[in-house]
Amino acid sequence: MTWHVQSELLAQYARGDIDEAHAFSIEAHLPSCAHCRAQIAPLVDDARLAQAWEVIEERLDAPRRGPLEAGLARLGVPGHVARLLGATPALRLSWLLACAIVLAFAVLAATRREAGLYWFLVLAPLLPLAGIALAYGPDVDPTYEIGLAAPMRSFTLLLIRALAVLVATTALAGLAALALPGLHPSAAGWLLPSLGLTLASLALATRISPVVACGSLGVLWMLVAGAGWRLAQEPLVVFGATGQLACALLAALAALVLIRDVDSFDRRGDLT
Repeated sequence: MTWHVQSELLAQYARGDIDEAHAFSIEAHLPSCAHCRAQIAPLVDDARLAQAWEVIEERLDAPRRGPLEAGLARLGVPGHVARLLGATPALRLSWLLACAIVLAFAVLAATRREAGLYWFLVLAPLLPLAGIALAYGPDVDPTYEIGLAAPMRSFTLLLIRALAVLVATTALAGLAALALPGLHPSAAGWLLPSLGLTLASLALATRISPVVACGSLGVLWMLVAGAGWRLAQEPLVVFGATGQLACALLAALAALVLIRDVDSFDRRGDLT
């Protein structure tokens, strides 16, 4: 090394009063010049140096954002909400892929036999229900304890995750419905049942574990659907006008219960 940085430039660099061109040149020179490093060391403000190290450590220790979290952040979702949503098991690619495969088999079945359409309509509302069961709780959520420390109520977090799961699974089921043979308005018959079951599961979650609530409703839905298929003269009676009205009433009743009992979720203290 045949040259050293002038003392005045080193002092300006230490104060942060230097232009970018000289700063880049000095930063490229310092790692290979012990003399200049020794000259600048006494000039650096200790408080500023400590602050710089804090920023570096924070950047290094910060967890990497996943694709879902990064995408939500680009859409303007607040950082802490995006992180809590990104940790939702039911929004992970593997789970959504499993949902897509299940729907694909249901669509394939619908192309082969008449009962296939019926069971597609039965299956589609169960997907958001299963997703909500996996959305929040000590047994299913690896970030459950972090969620408890989040700057929001536990039930608010569950609602946010439930909405995200509902949107994702509804989009998948909607795309699958478009692939059904002989597209007919009856292919949308799963929408109201899906909404009714989702709201009912959230209403029950104010009293019991979301897993138990969603599992119980899922079994009940399968029993009702199976009974409708076996006993009714019209196979699609569950998805007809009467069935749709019943699902709408269920959704309205569940919404009222949800509004009234929302505080009981946080007062319970646990979800086991």
